[in-house]
Amino acid sequence: MDKVLEILKGIRSDIDFENTDAKLVTDRILASLDIISLVGELCDEFDITIKPSHLVNENFDSVEAIWNLVQELEDE
Repeated sequence: MDKVLEILKGIRSDIDFENTDAKLVTDRILASLDIISLVGELCDEFDITIKPSHLVNENFDSVEAIWNLVQELEDE
């Protein structure tokens, strides 16, 4: 999960992702361009494919949700 945090901090260094209870997408912490960057970096870093069907708020609303998605896709 540390790598996910590192990627998020690289995209939005102004957000303390480790200490926020906000929902990253629902509360508009991450904008659509942030999500596009995040998806690209996650795919490159973890050698996974994030399909359009994975692009739902639930998969990107928290660091834990993002990490769970990465783990799920790595297992495929």
